[in-house]
Amino acid sequence: MKTGSLLAALVCGALFGLGLSVSSMVRPEVVLDFLRFRDFGLLLVLGGAMGVTMAFYQLAPRLMRKPVLEGAFGKHPSVLNGRTIGGAALFGIGWGISGVCPGPAIAGLGTGNWPLLLAVAGLFAGAYVQGRWFAAAPG
Repeated sequence: MKTGSLLAALVCGALFGLGLSVSSMVRPEVVLDFLRFRDFGLLLVLGGAMGVTMAFYQLAPRLMRKPVLEGAFGKHPSVLNGRTIGGAALFGIGWGISGVCPGPAIAGLGTGNWPLLLAVAGLFAGAYVQGRWFAAAPG
């Protein structure tokens, strides 16, 4: 990866973390209130994020020949199968029980929410288990 790309990733990551912090998604109790239908403020955050992402994924390749910092646009193939559905369900159950999503958990550490270290450790453990035992399994 080029230095410009790394710097862009750092800036984008910092902006993403700032947005999560400002929107209070770094506080699991706020997320849990949203998931319990008590507070719908995060619906604006999620809707805005989806709208921006959809627009850029659809428009950028049509309006630009290549990305600003890379040689070509990447492909992101996905398959809807049992492993995808199972992974999504497991992710959703974990999010619903804990109120912790990976991005906000890491950003929450930056706000001094140290109990999220347990969640981040769990994220790394889950990624290790998935990569070690399930990555090569037929889907």
